[in-house]
Amino acid sequence: MLKPVVTTGSSMRIGEAATESGCHLETIRYYERVGLLPRPKRQANGYRQYTRAEVDRLKFIARARDLGFSLDEIRNLVRLAERADISCGEVDRVAREQLAKVSARIRELQRMARELKKTIDSCKQQSCGDCAILGALQGGGQPSLAH
Repeated sequence: MLKPVVTTGSSMRIGEAATESGCHLETIRYYERVGLLPRPKRQANGYRQYTRAEVDRLKFIARARDLGFSLDEIRNLVRLAERADISCGEVDRVAREQLAKVSARIRELQRMARELKKTIDSCKQQSCGDCAILGALQGGGQPSLAH
């Protein structure tokens, strides 16, 4: 469960937060700009200070991105994760929708792989002028790259 981001306790600089969370520095700054991560407090020298809760949120966001969730979906999941008092039915719905998208993408990738394999298998290793692969990429006909 994500805890609401609180800026008390020990803090770390952006480089440490990046290392700990697995997020790139620019990605962390981007998440701040789009509102997925609150703008951190700054030290007197201008360095950002990140709390444990903010790093935990970064890890949550990174894991959700790894699973293919959009930034808007992650924003919704973060909001839901901070509400320990509500049913997780909405989280379940969002996760099931994402699973359906991933499954559809897998089917599409499998279709692409079959088509690519079929095209490769039809290649007779002749000249590029007779290449079945290049022909397929040019819309199904034999290639005519020469001008």
